[in-house]
Amino acid sequence: MRFGVSVSLLVVAALNLAWPADKKLTVEDRIEITRGMMAEFATVKQFLPRSKKPLAFESDGTWPKKDWDAQGREFGPAARVGDLVQITKVEIEDDKIILQINGGFKGGQKWYEHVQVGVGGQTRPISSGGTNAPGGTTVAILFHKPLEPIKASAIKKLLAPVLDFEKRSATEHYVETLPPEVQKAIKEKRAIDGMDREQVLLAMGHPVRKSRETQDGMELEDWIYGTPPGRIVFVTFNGSKVIRVKESYAGLGGEAVKPLPPR
Repeated sequence: MRFGVSVSLLVVAALNLAWPADKKLTVEDRIEITRGMMAEFATVKQFLPRSKKPLAFESDGTWPKKDWDAQGREFGPAARVGDLVQITKVEIEDDKIILQINGGFKGGQKWYEHVQVGVGGQTRPISSGGTNAPGGTTVAILFHKPLEPIKASAIKKLLAPVLDFEKRSATEHYVETLPPEVQKAIKEKRAIDGMDREQVLLAMGHPVRKSRETQDGMELEDWIYGTPPGRIVFVTFNGSKVIRVKESYAGLGGEAVKPLPPR
């Protein structure tokens, strides 16, 4: 019995040593990946087929060319060499990162014509010419193990054999049109009063949860970032604009205490 217990303890210890806590993908890592990949443009370097299921792409930069070719013969091209495509959705799972391209399997060449972003009360297309690819698809980057901390820039390098992200992105161009204080907040990954929803998403990513309430005749919506125990950020919208940003600390029980001092 002692021998069995000892072996079990050794196995647990070995697993802990093999996978230290600082090697796990954090919430901040997920936000950075989403912000860094969403709406990015890339030039296609290899034939990209349409596919109902995500196209497998290994984290070592290889992909099953025969499978991709088979999908292309069945469903046609999503993009050919030299076409411009855009990332339209980012999903992060335990051991893979899934990127939707040009609206996915049901997307097409003209999906982008209706996408608008707001700039100072005005709207404009998210790109000046959209993409010129005939369709859309989805690519799954496979790591075959729990994801370690990784940056969007590293993901772009992984995809370099098939997608070239070196050109300046639509996101970069858009951010440069914003007021300096908003640009600064986005760079520092924080929300400030006056931001709209798109700007908050660029700064902080998608919230953990949302809540709505009516207060003094106003329809308010809170975007809540963080999970207990730790720092919780409440971003409150009235209509489309942020009217309040509050930070609190939540203990293990999940109850938030008084807001932290302004940074």
